[in-house]
Amino acid sequence: MKPLLRAVLIVDALILLAFGLLFLLTPWKSLYDALQLAQTDPVLVGQGFGIALIGLAWLALHASIDGAMTATAAKVVGHVNWLTGVLMLVWLAGLHTPSLSGLDQLVAVAMGAVLLVIGLGGVRLAGVVRRRDRLAGTAAAERADRVDARDSANEARKADRERERNAARPGDVYPAGAPRAVEPMPGTTRSGSAASPVSPATGHPVEPDLTAAAPGPSAARSREDALARERAAAADEEASARERAAADAKSGATRPPFHG
Repeated sequence: MKPLLRAVLIVDALILLAFGLLFLLTPWKSLYDALQLAQTDPVLVGQGFGIALIGLAWLALHASIDGAMTATAAKVVGHVNWLTGVLMLVWLAGLHTPSLSGLDQLVAVAMGAVLLVIGLGGVRLAGVVRRRDRLAGTAAAERADRVDARDSANEARKADRERERNAARPGDVYPAGAPRAVEPMPGTTRSGSAASPVSPATGHPVEPDLTAAAPGPSAARSREDALARERAAAADEEASARERAAADAKSGATRPPFHG
């Protein structure tokens, strides 16, 4: 409907421009005599009316290009056209003033009827286009509201899921993006190195036994050597004990009996 209304506005602009130029040339008496038209008296009124009609023609042409002005300008120009057509029919066909010949009067009445039809048609089309534009604007606003509501619901659901995830997470809850302090493992310092054991007697750290702490074949071999040395020492002590017992027994056999 809007393209049709723009076409009607272009036709209105051409008609208004033609009548405006005609009234602007009111002082040109020979032109009015050749066209067999009644000249406007005084001339100032005719030229002022012509300027007004040219202004309406420019407004109609501009509204046919600018979509935001189409409905409003078409309504105004349509009312001007049909009222002008009614005025021409009343004076020319009803009152026969000014008096014109048969052909001129027929042309004037036909022009009045054309203005009446074009004016009423433009007003009707302008009303239809305005209603459609209002409905389209309402639908667009509703769509925008639905989109905003959906986005808000999505944000709320995302925030709820984040809170549930934080609540299910063990330990302290840290906000997203905040650095979390890492607690050192037992037996280690904050730098990551193992803490040295402290002697309860002196209070100084004790160096760890590298041989006992170092796993591998060398540690096992050292333990076996220590056990072998302990067994040899036990065997030597046992042999020494047997020798002493034998020596004691021998010395007791050769000692003379005690006589009191």
